[in-house]
Amino acid sequence: MVGYDPKPNRKKNSKVDVAVAGSASGLVTRALISPLDVIKIRFQLQVEHLSSSDPHAKYYGIIQAARQILKEEGLTAFWKGHIPAQILSIGYGAVQIYRNLRHGVMMMYKTEGPLAFYRGLPPTLIAIFPYAGFQFSFYSALKQVYEWAIPVDGKKNANLKNLLCGSGAGVISKTLTYPLDLFKKRLQVGGFEKAREPFGQVRKYQGLLDCIKKIFQEEGTQGFFKGLTPSLLKSAMSTGLVFFWYELFCHLLSCRNALDTRREDK
Repeated sequence: MVGYDPKPNRKKNSKVDVAVAGSASGLVTRALISPLDVIKIRFQLQVEHLSSSDPHAKYYGIIQAARQILKEEGLTAFWKGHIPAQILSIGYGAVQIYRNLRHGVMMMYKTEGPLAFYRGLPPTLIAIFPYAGFQFSFYSALKQVYEWAIPVDGKKNANLKNLLCGSGAGVISKTLTYPLDLFKKRLQVGGFEKAREPFGQVRKYQGLLDCIKKIFQEEGTQGFFKGLTPSLLKSAMSTGLVFFWYELFCHLLSCRNALDTRREDK
């Protein structure tokens, strides 16, 4: 994990403990930030402008969207699609329309066949390489800037440097590749136009290029970045929460190991 120094815990935590702590921190963090993910996807799929000046816009701000979802669908709506998100299901965006994962999978397979689970795959694959490249490049560049800007005494905290530079590189990389994530979500919900009618205007796309063309024509370049704010907020919170829960679980596991050792000594 970037920014974490494992040396202090090496004597107390085994590799299995570290793996368990990492997995648990990821699960808890994803559960806590799920509401932001739901809001982000609602923004991504909305054809209308994300502005209160648009009378047809269902959502136009994070707080407003949260209140609207809570009022219309209840608290559990913020965790729609949470199970497939935890297992990194490809059909995440589409499954949110259904009441549960099993019903969604069965309905998609029955009505559209196995290819329905791979909608939005092209932009996903296209985004992988530039995102990874951007992340490493900006991480390296930000580290150089940090070492140039921070006095010698401030360089001792390597964990803080890695955390700040890693977060900054992630934000920049996500912003640059964000349109591809939006295209993926628009393509994933293809075939569910009728189910999405209560949320506003609905569009059908014949593929990635058609999706890009129609979004640009109808929504402008701003349409490529709908949902970016909650997405970046989610990323920032995710980074902090992952570190917090990881350290906490490592500490709890080390305490358990110490207690077991004492019992064995007795």
